[in-house]
Amino acid sequence: MLWDVSGEIRALLMLPAAFTLQTAHPAVAAGVDEHSVFRTDPWGRAERSLRSVLLWVYGGTDGVAEGRRLRELHGTVQGTDAHGRRYHALTPAYYAWVHATGFPVYRQGRRYLARRPYTDAEERALYAEWLQVGRVLGIRDRDMPQTLEEFWPYWRRMLAEEIEPTAVARELAALNRDIPPPPYGPRWARVALRPAWPVLVRVLARLRRFVTVGLMPPGAREALGLAWTARQERRLRRFGRVVAYVVPLLPERLRYLPIARRARAAHRSGA
Repeated sequence: MLWDVSGEIRALLMLPAAFTLQTAHPAVAAGVDEHSVFRTDPWGRAERSLRSVLLWVYGGTDGVAEGRRLRELHGTVQGTDAHGRRYHALTPAYYAWVHATGFPVYRQGRRYLARRPYTDAEERALYAEWLQVGRVLGIRDRDMPQTLEEFWPYWRRMLAEEIEPTAVARELAALNRDIPPPPYGPRWARVALRPAWPVLVRVLARLRRFVTVGLMPPGAREALGLAWTARQERRLRRFGRVVAYVVPLLPERLRYLPIARRARAAHRSGA
């Protein structure tokens, strides 16, 4: 199931909600605030994070190597959170929370951006695959709920007792227009983009905030203190219906990101 959803362009709309939820944990927020370059290199940071996620799912042995690299990278990430508590990025509860946010975000995104929500059997299959991805990342079974019956009480407890509107989460959910133009493509294209960027970045910022808050799983908005009106809900449902209709009609070269597209093609060819 993850091969169908993780590398599809609809997943790009879901990732901001997942990353914001991750940083709503005080320990994770402190690590990101002190050790990440998401402010100084937002495009590069997003590209590296996306590539990493795709490798976990589609990379095979490269995915295992990526999981090992991430653990080594986070081995030195430690410090003190906003409450004065010591943290380490590889503390099992913190590392597991970062991974756990992906499943409810996929589930919530499906409810809005596809023609139907997952069935109960599909949710169970998706969660089982997400647990397998966790093993690729070095998360031990005892550190993650192993069934949906265990997951949802864990999720509600985290929202009630651990998650809060940290400064980093508020920053990620804000209407931030201070985003530099993407440093990709030929030089002539980047030069041509500059005059239009002040207008484009406003559209991009509004869309990013809209999907970040709108695709938050149930209870998460309240835990982060994010307002969401009935009018916004109607707009999100209309937007989702358009996405749900258009994306499945696209050819695979436009529907899937390159790593996913290559892996799917290799699988079909038996390579």
